[in-house]
Amino acid sequence: MSMKHGSKLLGIATALALSGAISPALALNPGDTVDNFRLLDHTGASRQLYYLSDMKAVVLMAQGNGCEVVRKSLPEMQALRDKYRAQGVELLMINSNLADTRDAIAKEAKAQGIDLPILLDETQIIGESLGLKRNGELLVINTKGWKVAYRGPVSAGGTPYAANALDAVINAKAVTTAQVDASNGKGCDLKFPEADRKQAHAKISYEKTIAPMLIDNCVTCHRTGGIGPWQMSSYDMIKGFSPMIREVVRTERMPPWHADPHYNVFSNDRSLNKDEIKNLVHWIEAGSPRGSGSDPLAELKKQWPEWALGEPDLVVEIPAFEVPATGVIPYQMPMVDNPLDHDVWVRAVDFQPGDRTVLHHIIATMGTNAESVRDGGSLGGYVPGAGPMMLPKETGVLIKKDAKFFFQMHYTVSGKPARDVSRMGLYFRKDAPEYQMRSAVLLNPRLKIPANTKEHTESASKTFDHDVIVYNLLPHSHFRGKASDFIATYPDGRTEVLLSVPNYDFNWQTTYELKTPKLLPAGTKVTHHTTWDNSVQNKANPDPNRVVPWGQQTWDEMLYGVVRYRYVNESDAPTAPPAKVSQTASE
Repeated sequence: MSMKHGSKLLGIATALALSGAISPALALNPGDTVDNFRLLDHTGASRQLYYLSDMKAVVLMAQGNGCEVVRKSLPEMQALRDKYRAQGVELLMINSNLADTRDAIAKEAKAQGIDLPILLDETQIIGESLGLKRNGELLVINTKGWKVAYRGPVSAGGTPYAANALDAVINAKAVTTAQVDASNGKGCDLKFPEADRKQAHAKISYEKTIAPMLIDNCVTCHRTGGIGPWQMSSYDMIKGFSPMIREVVRTERMPPWHADPHYNVFSNDRSLNKDEIKNLVHWIEAGSPRGSGSDPLAELKKQWPEWALGEPDLVVEIPAFEVPATGVIPYQMPMVDNPLDHDVWVRAVDFQPGDRTVLHHIIATMGTNAESVRDGGSLGGYVPGAGPMMLPKETGVLIKKDAKFFFQMHYTVSGKPARDVSRMGLYFRKDAPEYQMRSAVLLNPRLKIPANTKEHTESASKTFDHDVIVYNLLPHSHFRGKASDFIATYPDGRTEVLLSVPNYDFNWQTTYELKTPKLLPAGTKVTHHTTWDNSVQNKANPDPNRVVPWGQQTWDEMLYGVVRYRYVNESDAPTAPPAKVSQTASE
């Protein structure tokens, strides 16, 4: 089983309370509940419906490129936004057209002067569940209970139906006209091919489609001894948890992958593809039918080794830590001396967590001094579901005999005392590599995040003086982290997004491995931006009323980005690595 898929759907057992089978209506009518969802918009921002709970109403219009009904409705929509935003109303659009690409939608928005977010429903599962029929149709959603208050056009026959509905919702009154036919305009009908295949969805095979998907993508973690909080051991387990699986897939909490797919391809991508998402959600909405055949989950006999790459050449034991049952635990920063009496080159690093119930993450570095830690001192780390850090075959990380190992240990309480003794496994090269892998740390310790602010962005940058090849990128912030990116500005002035993480989640300290390493010519500046949400809407926020400074602990914040790279010509390195080292390695 591929390790890159090891943590898909991890943690779904704690996401929601169990509920019955899901059977969405063909169309949501006034009074029906709108389920939560999260989508990217045409600018790359991540937007979740229920995040808008501080609003009184949400207006959501179906948008399609070239639809004259939508284009003619824009002045009215923008007027609604201008009039009602201060009264607690958010206006959004959603594009569920399979033919409209993100670039095409952005082009349409620019050409038509659309300054409202257009949500990208690329799988159509959200538009299907809303029962959208045609572009130009809109829903007014009352955030008190997330009920549909009005469905129809923004106006018709001179009557401002949407505005009337908003006035009623804002003033806690009944909507006089809650539904109006929106079937006007040519070429604006929405096509949902899967919406007419309900009987086919009921025939999606658990044995041949669903169970193999879960085995390939989930069971590495959801097994006995795995980091998942429950085990995918049978159909009955999947059936019981299926409503919650649907919810976390719709809200993109699971799979735990947060990179915007519009920018670059990553070899450790843990996301489900569009077909997998549609099959899984449609199967659940059909009632999670068992069907005929065997139960591959119940019959699975796979064994997982203690170390994914075999026994390491060196195991470094991290000092034990006694985790209390309750309370807030400051970061632990243990240091371990290098037990070796000679330099070694490392080709891979893996971690064995001591107690998975309390260990949130490990970040490992090494070096003889602070400067060496910043330049080439990264040894990766542990986060739930991550596999070993394997370096490209032409590279390696040099560990000098007088180096020390530094660990950042983040623990969470579990309600009972625990003892954690985690270990780091190092795998050596037999000889010196052609290139030394290095790390550039981009940080901004002067950050100051205002209180009660939904979005605050700061940055840090580094200019590379020589040609380099970038292999991976790691953004790091704490509970208030909302989004991050790395942007390259080339010597000729061009810019390129290397990585965008529009929905940053502190629970997943992911290193994003570029499938194709990126060449950055000398003079390229890489800027790392982080956006924080220091508002009450951020449910993980320790204190929205506090002005937040830089700090190691999670109640403070960080702007900390790591770029792992090598020089194109090793001779450009400030200090050339030794030609050879004496070591024993298992390759």
